[in-house]
Amino acid sequence: MEIILLTDIAGVGYKNDIVTVKAGYGRNYLIPQGFALLANASNRKIVTENVRQAAHKAEKLKKDAEDIATAIGELVIDIKTVVGESGRIFGRVTNTQVADSLKAKGFDIDRKKITVDDVKSIGTYAALIDLHKEVKHKVTLNVVAAED
Repeated sequence: MEIILLTDIAGVGYKNDIVTVKAGYGRNYLIPQGFALLANASNRKIVTENVRQAAHKAEKLKKDAEDIATAIGELVIDIKTVVGESGRIFGRVTNTQVADSLKAKGFDIDRKKITVDDVKSIGTYAALIDLHKEVKHKVTLNVVAAED
């Protein structure tokens, strides 16, 4: 029996795959549970259209991420923090601080997509922004002492 999977199923296949399974497994478990559809002509056409639309949407998201990366370019972000006498900072520079600085410059990026290296003293560091699974961009952080 040929079926179209609606979700990833271990040992069977991935979403939108057309696979052959035993008739009882498909008829008594996969189809009633909503994990699969019978692979007839109309369902194949619907799934093909859904795959095409998903590919188009993924391509648009990637292009948008690339546009944001281009707009950010070689941006340098100044982070002001409290510094001790030895030049070491109190606390640490967080992804939230970087996200707030980016927002002030006009880029609304979720803090969860920003990775900051371990910053322990004033100086220049890098932060990685994960804009898309295929598009990552580095931003330079300039950590400076806050004036009292």
